[in-house]
Amino acid sequence: MSIHPEQTAASDPRLVRFGRYLADNPVIPLIAFLFFLIGVLEVMRPGIVLPFLGGREGIISTFWVGNLIKFAIPLAMIAACQVLTMLTAGIDLSAGIVATCSAFVCATLMPLMGPVPAVLIAMAVGMIVGLVNGFGVGVVRVHPLIMTLGTGLIATGCLQVYQRFVIATGTEIPAFLEWLGTGRTFAMPNGLFLFVPFAIFVIWLMRATGFGRLLFALGSNEHAAKLSGVRSWQVFLALYALSGLIASVAGLLYLGMIRAPSLSLANPLMLPSVAAAVIGGTSIFGGRGSFAGAIVGALILRVIDTMLTLLQMPEGARIALFGLIILLVTALYVRITGTR
Repeated sequence: MSIHPEQTAASDPRLVRFGRYLADNPVIPLIAFLFFLIGVLEVMRPGIVLPFLGGREGIISTFWVGNLIKFAIPLAMIAACQVLTMLTAGIDLSAGIVATCSAFVCATLMPLMGPVPAVLIAMAVGMIVGLVNGFGVGVVRVHPLIMTLGTGLIATGCLQVYQRFVIATGTEIPAFLEWLGTGRTFAMPNGLFLFVPFAIFVIWLMRATGFGRLLFALGSNEHAAKLSGVRSWQVFLALYALSGLIASVAGLLYLGMIRAPSLSLANPLMLPSVAAAVIGGTSIFGGRGSFAGAIVGALILRVIDTMLTLLQMPEGARIALFGLIILLVTALYVRITGTR
């Protein structure tokens, strides 16, 4: 009796275990894909020859890696909003606008109140929008997509009205935000001093706390969670308030990085944040997600962004690519799991 190679591969326990290991640890293939893209980037632009150094300086350097991490940090932070809300089969389409509002409020209040009150009020803006989102989703039972889209539009209108009142006050950026956004320590961005504790906190929140388990439970089966005594409205209220706070902190960091407050500062991060979360293995259907994967997803998107810049791709094509990534990854997840 002949044995086909496919049957041998399928029956090999080592391959089966390896496949299960990759399925349980999706960050590993994502990291491999990230390094593959970096290799492609190096091939696309191999660098210049430096005879006096006896070698070649490629595009991949310590400075470039620092820049990659620097611009991936605010994207990964807003992606955290998507990961946490997607765990409950929701989404936060107001996160980018909240980040913009917080940054603009901070920059305009800084000349009037000083850095500490300006930052605290800016963070309060994010929490207020988040509480409204949580009330709408958890109590009124509005779909998260509609609720967060609506509050985002309302926040945009309020920001435009607010801008007319403070147009004569000028803007100023707190020095510590500029230090976080633009400074470097040992060639790495100072933003890591904020992001590393933040990432540890989010991963701990998801994996080691009762609140994190409630998020997974609500996303897997909200009806069963309610029958178990979970007060879902309280969880949604806390979840979206946390998401608003995270978005405001990301906006403040982005303000220190860009150093030019505007009415659309962080809005371009909205769609990529969803793409980073989906690429990182977070299911839009709820019950499955990984912030570590979203971090790698943000790095992948930044590498792709560098590739598109080298190819002189227009901004419209980049936005279309991010939308295509979301559709392809979602379709792949549906195909593999059979989820509808």
